[in-house]
Amino acid sequence: MTTRALVTGANGFVAQWAIRAMLARGWAVTAASHGPPPAAAVLTPAETAAAAWHETDVTDQRAVRAAVDAARADVILHLAAISHVPAANDDPGAAYDVNAVGAVRLLAEVRRQRQSGTADPLVVVVGSAEQYGRHDPAAMPLREEAEQRPLTLYAASKVAQEAAALQAWRSDAVRVICTRSFSHSGLGHAPHFLLPSLVARARQLPERGGVLTIGNGDTVRDFLHVEDVVDAYLALVERGQPGEAYNVSSGEGVSVQALAGRVLQRLGRTAEISSVAALARPVDVPAQVGDNGKLRRATGWAPRRTRDDIIDDLIHAATH
Repeated sequence: MTTRALVTGANGFVAQWAIRAMLARGWAVTAASHGPPPAAAVLTPAETAAAAWHETDVTDQRAVRAAVDAARADVILHLAAISHVPAANDDPGAAYDVNAVGAVRLLAEVRRQRQSGTADPLVVVVGSAEQYGRHDPAAMPLREEAEQRPLTLYAASKVAQEAAALQAWRSDAVRVICTRSFSHSGLGHAPHFLLPSLVARARQLPERGGVLTIGNGDTVRDFLHVEDVVDAYLALVERGQPGEAYNVSSGEGVSVQALAGRVLQRLGRTAEISSVAALARPVDVPAQVGDNGKLRRATGWAPRRTRDDIIDDLIHAATH
């Protein structure tokens, strides 16, 4: 029997990779996107045509209901979000409406389907490592038991999303699995995020000389390739435990300074790396590294791609 999947935020970066992976498994995919299908990013035209696309604004309950009813899904991957921290700060109400209340609207429709016997989908609600906020670098890698101390409005909206999701599980047995996903990148990632931005700036430098500017070079992050992230989400669909939250992480940290140096090496360039205050976040978390042991034990998942793979894919995308 064919698995039916609904992906929200479907024209986004990770969602496109997820749709590709689902189609490769022979799943029937309903793609709920705020806007038209992507023109040319990750999905090929054939892959785009293979999914059923629905214009869906998660701030509109009727639109969410229409997508959920059209999909009659076995699996829902909820990726619709305002994921850029500055964008969330620019419109706090919209960030909460999309990130937190959007999940509430979706789960209300799933609850309705479940109670009517129409469908009983497993819902993977994608959160963020930003939910943890600031912890002592000596405490890394963080386990899921670590206190959530959101520092940014975006992070707080994701904490609220997770609280709503787990409440739906506790009160109505809606089968929800939450993730706290650490940094990830790859082909199709928007240029204002860290790694694509580093690659783009480094490519503009001569082979010898010049300055690659970064924000706070001491900041440490945990990076996965987007393919590994999608593999983790689908592994949780198959073997995760409803009512639980899982880190999706590599378990290894890298400083922004070291990351910038590696980008230069992969491009064959030599340049000075200089921290510029204008590129630093006003509120930053010094270290963000996740323990992925819970995910590994539950699913058998393990990352297959390296940070160099991410960088090389971004370089390849920029030159072809």
